[in-house]
Amino acid sequence: MAEQLRAEHPRPQFMRNDWLNLNGEWEFEFDDEQAGAAAGWHLGQQAFSKRIRVPFAYQSKLSGIGDTDFHDTVWYRTALNVPASFAGKRTLLHFGAVDYEASVWVNGILVATHEGGHTPFRADITDALKAEGNVLVVKAADYSKDLTLPRGKQYWLRESASIFYTRTTGIWQTVWLEAVSPVRLDKVKMTPDIDRHEIRVAAFVAGAQADAALRVKASITYEGQPVAEDVFSVRAGRSSAVRAIGIEDLSELKIGGYWSPEHPHLYDVAFTLLDGDSVLDEVHSYFGMRKVSIAGGKLCLNNRPYYLRMVLDQGYFPDGVLTPPSDEAIKRDVELTKAMGFNGARKHQKLEDPRWLYWCDKLGLAVWSEAANAFEYSDEYVRRFTNEWIESVDRDYNHPSIIAWVPINESWGVPNVPVDKLQQQHAMAMYHLTKSLDEMRPVVSNDGWELVKTDLFNIHDYEWRREVLMDRYSTAEKAVSAMPANRVLAVEGYPYEGQPILVSEFGGIFYNKSERDGWGYSAAADDDDFLKRLRDVVQPMYLAGVVQGFCYTQLTDVEQELNGLLTYDRKPKLPLAAIKAAVEGR
Repeated sequence: MAEQLRAEHPRPQFMRNDWLNLNGEWEFEFDDEQAGAAAGWHLGQQAFSKRIRVPFAYQSKLSGIGDTDFHDTVWYRTALNVPASFAGKRTLLHFGAVDYEASVWVNGILVATHEGGHTPFRADITDALKAEGNVLVVKAADYSKDLTLPRGKQYWLRESASIFYTRTTGIWQTVWLEAVSPVRLDKVKMTPDIDRHEIRVAAFVAGAQADAALRVKASITYEGQPVAEDVFSVRAGRSSAVRAIGIEDLSELKIGGYWSPEHPHLYDVAFTLLDGDSVLDEVHSYFGMRKVSIAGGKLCLNNRPYYLRMVLDQGYFPDGVLTPPSDEAIKRDVELTKAMGFNGARKHQKLEDPRWLYWCDKLGLAVWSEAANAFEYSDEYVRRFTNEWIESVDRDYNHPSIIAWVPINESWGVPNVPVDKLQQQHAMAMYHLTKSLDEMRPVVSNDGWELVKTDLFNIHDYEWRREVLMDRYSTAEKAVSAMPANRVLAVEGYPYEGQPILVSEFGGIFYNKSERDGWGYSAAADDDDFLKRLRDVVQPMYLAGVVQGFCYTQLTDVEQELNGLLTYDRKPKLPLAAIKAAVEGR
């Protein structure tokens, strides 16, 4: 494996020291005739004719292939060299994301299958390994034209058009190995409670005998200074122990502090799994002490009303498609977002790489986490989407930057929700399912319009005339009775109940400063016109009266959609200071 790509640790919230990145050049093959299985490709004995640079999908330029045609079944093959330091431990094989179905073999032994194009999975491959000459084979099956498939912005026609972009098939996030103890921490859930000055820790253990007497030690520090340490017992198996650990020195004036975009205080925590005095496992993580709540009809962060200035972030890259080219590129997107005056981002129709959430946690950017939706409703869609959403919430529960969950956007997957009781029940189910998994974040049932039960009343409105926006958002009554895009905002039977009103998509001003052809929602002629139009849509969000936050469309141009504040290659269309002033209502 000559070149390693995306070499940074792919899971910064649950890190062990002994791991190996498997990204780089792998063998690759299209299987348009579905002949690979019968030919025994999974056995790993046949070399493939192409080479691909993992973790970039074959549609991307960075993959080394750059073929955007339909190839819904693809195969990967690579040598698997396990480090000597893994001896005596179990070897886990991790995939950050494979779109859409994955089957994985080690030395011809099936070790994992997974469905869901945006969520991670893993396999214990220890018993399939040989002393040397190990071969890893992956088959990925996508269904490019199936509209019940959770796909986000990936287009089901050959060429990108309108709001839809290049498809992603196969591996598109990091592949890696991890050495673990037979008895180990499986996961840890951390729930901050700033009112009680404590972090509630739920520790899950795997591999233990039923009668094992195990303990977990949690050592919490802030910028290297000790804050708290606690040791508690944990039951064996996959059961959890829950412990509330006091964070007494929680103040902006002392060593720690609340997490916010303005002050992204993070606490480091080391978890040690103990059997008597023997150390079985060590994991490093971090958390933020913050609270998201709704009080008196106001969205609050840390018990104070908080005005959200968000930007719509599609998470696409010119050469990587859904896969960021580097960790530096991920960090730069967050830095540019903050430099333009935004305190949050709505990651749109994509479960983003965990490294992006890490930088949002660390640099301070509030996040609305949104699912990649399907477009048509069916029983199969419900099964697929529900399972993937559960995995999404589980993966990202601990990130302090995430302040809201958005399972459905603009009735995608539930196109008849205003009149179809089944689809209404599905939207309600996703709301309540999310609330059952996470008690600390608000949930939006259907962002944009045709809302059922929801914690935030979010509106998508691409009106560009200042005077219309000023009038429309002057009172709650006018705002909730408006019909942007000729859509009702609330489904009959689910009236507005005083929730915070946010305009969660607006703007979308077309301004072409590249050589691409494309479109936007309204057009600017030059820099001055662009700045004026930007102010005309943003200022009413502050001045009209009832809007408690907004999400401007959008961070960057994406393929043919040229309504970004930045070009597709991340160049600002105006000086950053001018954009920042406009975003802040000046």
